[in-house]
Amino acid sequence: MKVIADLCVVPMGVGVSVSKYVTACEKVLKEAGLKTKLHAYGTNIEGEWNAVFAAIKKCHETVHEMGAPRITTTLKFGTRVDRPQTMEDKVNSVQKKLTLD
Repeated sequence: MKVIADLCVVPMGVGVSVSKYVTACEKVLKEAGLKTKLHAYGTNIEGEWNAVFAAIKKCHETVHEMGAPRITTTLKFGTRVDRPQTMEDKVNSVQKKLTLD
């Protein structure tokens, strides 16, 4: 089953800047072969259910291995089985409606 997720991993106890941890997670997601879109407060991920959630687990493992004693994560995700849908499809649908106004 395909899933589209929005992931925000926040390492705790590592100081103010977290970009090196975000970079490490982005690499994990890319190595997993997942389609991603980085945004200001997280990453959208598209792929098969098991691959997406395995990569999220690997992100946590990687960030802990980098020295973060704690991690807080926000995860939103959705599935659709009536028809295929990509991240771009969802955005394009709204953009199309905006141009009609």
